[in-house]
Amino acid sequence: MDSTPRRKSGLNLPSGMNETSLRLETFSSSSSFRAVTCVSSPRAISSLSSPSKTSSCSDRFIPCRSSSRLHTFGLIEKGSPVKEGGDEAYARLLKSELFGSDFGSYSSAGGQGGLSSPNKNMLRFKTDHSGPNSPYSPSILGNGSRVSIESSTPPKPPRKVPKKPHKVLDAPSLQDDFYLNLVDWSSQNVLAVGLGTCVYLWTASNNKVTRLCDLGHNDSVCSVQWTREGSYISVGTNEGQVQVWDGTQCKRVRTMGGHQTRTGVLAWNSRTLASGSRDRHILQHDLRISSDYVSKLVGHKSEVCGLKWSHDDRELASGGNDNQLLVWNQHSQLPILKLTEHTAAVKAIAWSPHQSGLLVSGGGTADRCIRFWNTTNGHQLNHVDTGSQVCNLAWSKNVNELVSTHGYSQNQIMVWKYPSLSKVATLVGHSLRVLYLAMSPDGQTIVTGAGDETLRFWNVFPSMKTQTPVKDTGLWSLGRTQIR
Repeated sequence: MDSTPRRKSGLNLPSGMNETSLRLETFSSSSSFRAVTCVSSPRAISSLSSPSKTSSCSDRFIPCRSSSRLHTFGLIEKGSPVKEGGDEAYARLLKSELFGSDFGSYSSAGGQGGLSSPNKNMLRFKTDHSGPNSPYSPSILGNGSRVSIESSTPPKPPRKVPKKPHKVLDAPSLQDDFYLNLVDWSSQNVLAVGLGTCVYLWTASNNKVTRLCDLGHNDSVCSVQWTREGSYISVGTNEGQVQVWDGTQCKRVRTMGGHQTRTGVLAWNSRTLASGSRDRHILQHDLRISSDYVSKLVGHKSEVCGLKWSHDDRELASGGNDNQLLVWNQHSQLPILKLTEHTAAVKAIAWSPHQSGLLVSGGGTADRCIRFWNTTNGHQLNHVDTGSQVCNLAWSKNVNELVSTHGYSQNQIMVWKYPSLSKVATLVGHSLRVLYLAMSPDGQTIVTGAGDETLRFWNVFPSMKTQTPVKDTGLWSLGRTQIR
């Protein structure tokens, strides 16, 4: 027995193992070092493999990855060729050391060891086919063998618009004339309608009908337009006059001349009134000045049938039977824009309340298109062929949508989303061209008029606050109510 004292080791080795049982083994293929435990006796083997003898186990915990199912992540696709490059080889080696030999395999091709390249779908979960089938498995749901981590958002259902009007009013003697503008709805919820020689006011809150004026047998009503405040209304006549009436008192305030023939369109801004006529001219009227008009705008070669001021009062858009769309400002008597892409009369005009300088126009039977314009540079932004004569356009102030009414040949009403120009709804009910359109003060209801001598009320837009679909009230079943 050797009496030489042994130097005390700093390693805490299990029983049956000494320091000489450890050796450091070098792998030339990967140039890495691995500590290998060598057992020198069968007793040591039995003591290490026996789970019941906890005192003979090492204090180093080596987890068993065979039950962790890490192969389901598909980090390595076996059999794929090895790509060249030091960074990629280092990444493969690192994954092999971190995750074990299940994620990397050595090959002896050419006498050299190599690791297989990683899968392109790294860190994407794929279905584990070893487990029991689930009723929610992708194969049952029809999505294939792979499951996507990102769940697709279901498309938003389209807003439902009632297909029938909730109210119908008789409008005897409502003219079937494309170039007239005989219906307007005030901000005080009063509807004005020109019928023959008379103008009638219908109060929406109580269904009261009042006759505002009668022009006599020698004249007729060609256009009506409320002021923005809703207190006064202008009336254009077949004789070329422009009359201004107090809507609450039913009294005429002013009569202004200047046109040689019928005044078919009117447009108020905050302070002045513009009128368009068959004489091809646009007159600017100011009630604070005694003269009939303060300026004359000359640019159209045929009857002016469309007029609309922008919401900031800076620009006036006009459409005519000469197929032109002109844009004017307050500082010049010449148009600043001449837009000639339409191939038919331009009556339908509307400015967007949501975007400055965005103008929409519609053409007649030979054109059938709705066109969108940037009035800042005069560029056409988009257009859509509706398949029918475009009679009117109005932009919703509650949502970024617009409504169009049509004549030949389908006589329909259409609601469009902007800027996608997808159809929200198509409404039918009139038997003749839908020549007249006005919108309620709350922006939810429109009224349409046609040569079939009816006015129909439709709920087409949501409210500004809730923006929820408007429900059909069913009032349309009450039948036709005569307006006078």
